[in-house]
Amino acid sequence: MRKEILIIEDDETLLSMISYNIKNNNFNVREAKNGEDALLLLKEKTPDLVLIDWMIPAPSGIEICKSIRRNKNTKDLPIIILTARGEEEDKVKGLESGADDYIVKPFSPIELIARINALLRRYNKSFVESSLEYSDIVMDLRQQKVYRSKKKIHLGPTEFKLLKHFLENPQRVFQREQLLDNVWGHGIYVELRTVDTHIRRLRKAINIDKLPNIIRTVRSFGYSLDSNQ
Repeated sequence: MRKEILIIEDDETLLSMISYNIKNNNFNVREAKNGEDALLLLKEKTPDLVLIDWMIPAPSGIEICKSIRRNKNTKDLPIIILTARGEEEDKVKGLESGADDYIVKPFSPIELIARINALLRRYNKSFVESSLEYSDIVMDLRQQKVYRSKKKIHLGPTEFKLLKHFLENPQRVFQREQLLDNVWGHGIYVELRTVDTHIRRLRKAINIDKLPNIIRTVRSFGYSLDSNQ
């Protein structure tokens, strides 16, 4: 079954080019030339991906992104923003509004299709992998919940991401620098001791009812999720 892409673009020439190339790559297409029409189409039927021009008539592409993320029926939709704004602060604004990717004009059809396919692959992978398990820990990715020995564990956002990374790589030892890159992200300045603080919080949360400490400290190196201590 073909996936459907909603294109929101007010430039008719560009809209025609984008639509033509997307259809030629085995996607179905719906089109909107302004924000109001886009919102109506989103209510009628949820697409598989949304391609939005930042500068469409009101509401703007940024506002459409925010609206999609606020709606429980569309909050997980993959979104790509198209724009002539190439400055770093503009990219940050676009991504913080809810976009998953950001393409600066002018762009080639080949790049556009490659970005669409890559984003859909990422979303499909996260949807299929609905849970992670190790030892007596289960993480429900769809519900964003964690259980240990069938008891619900309450975690903060950073501790959740930290545990998710460990569950994806059980028994592998990570240096603090590696955890910063993989959990906080590249280019984000965070002190190394911040990792230790969140490890302590994570341990406190999951070591309930005197259960064994499952997060191992490897002296002078880092941390590992390992039940065989």
